[in-house]
Amino acid sequence: MDFYAFIRDIENFPKPGVTFKDITPLLNHPNALNEASNALYGFVEGKQIDKVVGVDSRGFIFAPLLASKLNAGFVPVRKKGKLPFKTVSESYELEYGEDILEIHTDAIERGEKVLVHDDVLATGGTAAAVCKLVEKLGGEVVQCNFLIHLTFLNGSHKLNGYEIKSLLEY
Repeated sequence: MDFYAFIRDIENFPKPGVTFKDITPLLNHPNALNEASNALYGFVEGKQIDKVVGVDSRGFIFAPLLASKLNAGFVPVRKKGKLPFKTVSESYELEYGEDILEIHTDAIERGEKVLVHDDVLATGGTAAAVCKLVEKLGGEVVQCNFLIHLTFLNGSHKLNGYEIKSLLEY
């Protein structure tokens, strides 16, 4: 399936000069959504995965689907102050500042094998922070999956040492 046909470019969003890759056309098409989910699953099929970590907020779309297919737990990583239980946090740099991500302290047990999933790998700061959170809790990042990898932003450099897979590359 040509997944590129389901990605819409939105110019100057969320700020001037940025071309946003909108995945909602893919999400609106049942066959494309199913095929994308299956393709992302194919990246890790056969690997031991205990937890799938989804990144706030669009990582929450495919991560639970992958967790279900892998018979694994789903773990949300959210922006600071959004999780109700005790958390550990990690700050990271954005293109336009800094932010903080959090994970529940009991979300991952020592030695668990973890798949990190987000919709887009851009500059890599968010994904690198998530990997650090997983490792703070004693988990092992098996792989980082993305729907889209914006290769021209060199985000994979911040994920040096982690296996990276993406369905689409720009």
